[in-house]
Amino acid sequence: MGRVRTKTVKKSSRQVIEKYYPKMTLDFHTNKKVLVEVSIIPSKRLRNKIAGFSTHLMRRIQKGPVRGISLKLQEEE
Repeated sequence: MGRVRTKTVKKSSRQVIEKYYPKMTLDFHTNKKVLVEVSIIPSKRLRNKIAGFSTHLMRRIQKGPVRGISLKLQEEE
């Protein structure tokens, strides 16, 4: 069975993507470095989970609009 992502991981990932969309990429390691620069996350494990979900969302955004994230790019479509 899979693992469930907590509300804090999902919410903070969406906020980071909305604010820093140009800096975010499809690569986990670069997203992890962006998170270190732009936010204060108390633990390494939480940072990695947020970076992983952000990468997952970025891949979904490439395919089409994603619910819960308002980007100017998506609103034009």
